[in-house]
Amino acid sequence: MPNPFPGMDPYLEGPLWTTVHSNLVEEIARQPAPKLRPRYLALTNQRVIVATPDALEFGPQQSRVPDVGGYKTAESNQKNQAAVATAPLVLDALLPETIQQSFVEIRDVAQRRLVTAIEVLSLTNKRGDGLDEYRTKRQEMLSGSCHFLEIDLLRVGQRFPVAGTLPSVPYFVFLSRADRRPRVEVWPIALDQPLPKVPVPLLPGDADVALDLQQAFQTIYELFAYDQAVDHSQLPSVSLSPEQTQWVTERLQATRPS
Repeated sequence: MPNPFPGMDPYLEGPLWTTVHSNLVEEIARQPAPKLRPRYLALTNQRVIVATPDALEFGPQQSRVPDVGGYKTAESNQKNQAAVATAPLVLDALLPETIQQSFVEIRDVAQRRLVTAIEVLSLTNKRGDGLDEYRTKRQEMLSGSCHFLEIDLLRVGQRFPVAGTLPSVPYFVFLSRADRRPRVEVWPIALDQPLPKVPVPLLPGDADVALDLQQAFQTIYELFAYDQAVDHSQLPSVSLSPEQTQWVTERLQATRPS
């Protein structure tokens, strides 16, 4: 079944986002590559950060019921000896670990200069200790000479910092052109809207190249069968507002095969 929503599928924002993120980054690099020839290259790259994984991105932590029989205290003649209580739950601690994150770089062929950096945000970019590390990376981009395109398809966590109030919508795309800073172009995206076509700016004298985010998302959605990877009969792992829940329910009912 194709994506039942006109744009982003909010069911993918939880435990599946790690794989969605990596597949989407690859498709965002692949789609404009033919249009960039022969002057530019679209390359995926990776960086390693040390952060505590976000619980939303890795799903509910698995609990292990202890073997109560193995923890029984031995009988004692000392009536006043206190019994040791067995822990009712055993859970995994969320500890800092190395996390690989992929992103897209547009570079010129002649000098391999970084022309445009494209980031698709993960939950570790928007919350917790990974947020500080990503803020530093973003500031490096905004202080440099390259264009910076940030794609935020996650409803939770911190947004791109702007002066003023952003619209109350779940998703955004932000574009900071190197020659127009501090101005930032913003695409607010409602839940019932398709993802936009956005420009990928290049060096002076060259026209922008279009990036169709909805096409990129639809391509990986159908290729990797994400409709089978989530249970649309249940509520998504990242909670929706009452209004969003009603719309999602009605949308799924309308698109469900009879």
